[in-house]
Amino acid sequence: MKDRTLITITRQYGSGGKEISKILTQKLGIRCYDRKIVSMAAKHINECVNIDDLLNRSYNSPENCLGNMGDYAYERVPAHNRMYIEQAKILLKIAERESAVFVGRCADFILRDQPHVYSFFIYASDEFRIQRAKTHYGEQSLKEMEADDKIRKRYYEYYTGQKWGDPRNYDLMINVSKISLETAADMIIKYINLRQNQE
Repeated sequence: MKDRTLITITRQYGSGGKEISKILTQKLGIRCYDRKIVSMAAKHINECVNIDDLLNRSYNSPENCLGNMGDYAYERVPAHNRMYIEQAKILLKIAERESAVFVGRCADFILRDQPHVYSFFIYASDEFRIQRAKTHYGEQSLKEMEADDKIRKRYYEYYTGQKWGDPRNYDLMINVSKISLETAADMIIKYINLRQNQE
């Protein structure tokens, strides 16, 4: 794998995309950046709140943040935009120095012009997601998982101007309903190797 290979994972809630990202990091010996990007961005804008609240607020968009303005120059940018801007800066800095896996945070869009970036969308059947919810997500209902996906979709589409889940935005769309998550990770690695051998 080439230096500074960047892998972005966008995933349907309950599909196991986060676990696939961890498998990739173990197999490739690189880091995964997911919620830690939010914490890093918060430090830059002096946000000091608990991580769960911070994660919820990191998905804020204009509909639920109207009038949220600060007092000075950069701080006069609405808080939801400040958080996105800082996350984008951090993603780009990481991309300049190392290979990594990025989960969510519009990484496929933010890093699209970088060399050696490969983007994947992980999804699954409703049945798979319901079964996985029983063991990994505190038995959330399908309705609750779909509500989380709507938040991700709205956030992604607001900041990128692209449709969340549109195949044209990704190198591969992977349905994990009938394959193991490890197999999905192996498919991603094989795809990247094939592409890099042709570059």
